[in-house]
Parts: sequence; structure tokens; C-alpha cells
Amino acid sequence: MDIGITIFNHILLNQKLNPGATGAFTRLLMAIVVAAKVIQRDVAKAGLVDVLGRAGGINVQGEEVQKLDEIANEALKRLLSASGEVCTLISEEEADLIEIPRQYNRGNYLVHFDPLDGSSNIDANVSIGTIFSIYRRVTPPEMDADLKDALQPGLRQVAAGYVVYGSSCMLVYSTGSGVHGFTLDPTVGEFILSHPNIQVPTKGKIYSINEGNYGYWDEGTRNYIEWLKDPNANHPKPYTARYIGSLVADFHRNLLYGGIFLYPADLRDPLKPKGKLRLMCEANPMSFIMEQAGGLATTGTERVLEIQPTEIHQRVPLIIGSHDDVKLYQDFIAKANG
Repeated sequence: MDIGITIFNHILLNQKLNPGATGAFTRLLMAIVVAAKVIQRDVAKAGLVDVLGRAGGINVQGEEVQKLDEIANEALKRLLSASGEVCTLISEEEADLIEIPRQYNRGNYLVHFDPLDGSSNIDANVSIGTIFSIYRRVTPPEMDADLKDALQPGLRQVAAGYVVYGSSCMLVYSTGSGVHGFTLDPTVGEFILSHPNIQVPTKGKIYSINEGNYGYWDEGTRNYIEWLKDPNANHPKPYTARYIGSLVADFHRNLLYGGIFLYPADLRDPLKPKGKLRLMCEANPMSFIMEQAGGLATTGTERVLEIQPTEIHQRVPLIIGSHDDVKLYQDFIAKANG
């Protein structure tokens, strides 16, 4: 039986289209693919073995670490380091650049990653995911990687992607030439091309936002959400609210069906005045994918991919989705700001 195009063959085909390719980038992507399979294996066993619940620590974000967070983080660190193609790694779970063990070769790439996005939902069996973002180093290869490598704007990403661990395991990625989705076939243990050349609808009917924060939003955001829900506004019918609380899951649904995801800045937590989501391991990779699929990504006032980062765990507002929906949100913000 023909199982279709595997992700390895898809990556290999792209490599052959690049005359200067050395295979290093292919090896790096395949390390991420293997890590996704390892994490999916452990996620699928949740409840059967001791991988549920809190690990007992607090990460650099001030959030409780779940056991599966640690498992996913260690899997990505181990497999990416062993690929021999990375000069450093940056995890949402760790405060500083991660040094590559000396027994491994150092490569010309670095990877930002959120090992298990939405991990607070693990015990409730809600879809969770892994997000990754790949850059080419800018410092000389004979030097140790430093913050110059880690703090590059999203426009310099050479690839980005995410994995959804849900009713099926799906990996979506882009190298700057469109967005492609692969579903894990557990019978053969391979990711198979299931969603080629994903294009987000220009306009959607879904909005995704935590309305519990309504009282802490700026005026423009409140006005926009009220407009979406108003049956008398200039749209055929009110939008439908769909909010899971797992960025990967909410983003993936809206990428396929169209719509807008919003996590604006709010005043609920004085320690997070610029929003909750991390620029480097969440906003940049998702923005890269969304723009490759024909959508938009903004903070409300600026394009996410053009932000010059100043710290590896920097937080930003994120409004992302169908082109027309995001554009309209920006109009509401501009009007409110005069």
C-alpha cells in the first residue's frame, strides 16, 4: 500500500531544489521530527504511567513545571544536540542559552523552542503542542554562540513549525516556501503529507481570546470584540467564539478554518504589561507560518516579524490570523488611539 509522501522525502525534495544544500538543515529538521515522535509517545501514555502532574519546580516564566514539560524539554535538547547541527538552543523552560555538550559537533543553526505549549491543560487531556523556530547563526563558527545569535528578528527565521498532540499527531512547518502539514501514521511510525500548501482563508468567522481578561484590555480591543459579537454590526452574523487556551490548538484550528487569535497586552498582571506570549519561541514562529499561509500577525501596532528582540524571554501582544480580520483589528486600534 502506498503510504504517501513522508516528511523525510518532502524535506529531501526541498534539499535537492537547493543546489548549495549540504544536508545539515535536513538533519536538523529530522531531529525535530524524531523528538516529536518521542514526545507523542509519552503524551499518549499520560494516565498510564507517571507522567501527569506537577514536577515540583517553577520555570523561568514563573509557571509551575509539569512532568511532561521536563520530558519534552530533555528530549528536544538531547536530539537537537546530537544532530551536530546546532550551536546553541533556547528553551522556554530555561533562563539562559543552552550549551551544547562538548562531545557533539557544533553547527551553524540555533533553535528556539517551547517544548510543550499548553502544558497547564495536560491533566485535562486537552490538545497541547511543541513550537520551534530555526535561525542561522550570525557569529563566526569558531566562536561560542552568544546573544547576537539568539536575538534576531523573526524575519531571519529559516524555518518554523509546531506539533499538535491531539486526536492525531500533526506536524506543520515552513521553510519560507509555503506551509505543509503532516499527520503521524501510527501503523508505520511516519509523518505523512496530509495538508499540502496550507492557505488560511482571507476572512474567517472564529475569534479566539480569553474574555476573562476583558476588563484589563485597551479600548480598541474591547471595541473590536464588541463589534464581533454585535448582531447589528456590518457583518452577516456574529462571529463564533472558540478558545481552548492552548496556543498551538487555537492557532491550528484558525489556520485551517480562518479566523483570528488574540492575546493582547492587558493590565491583569503588573509583571506582564506587554502580554503573556513569548516573542522568540511562540509569536515569531507562529507569525512566520501564518504569513507564509497568507495571513497576518501583529502586536496591534507593528508587524511581529520586524520586532528587534532585546531579551530571549521577551513578551509581546499577539494578534494573528486571516488577513482581513487582523487588518480590521488594526483599524479599531488606530481609531481608539486617535
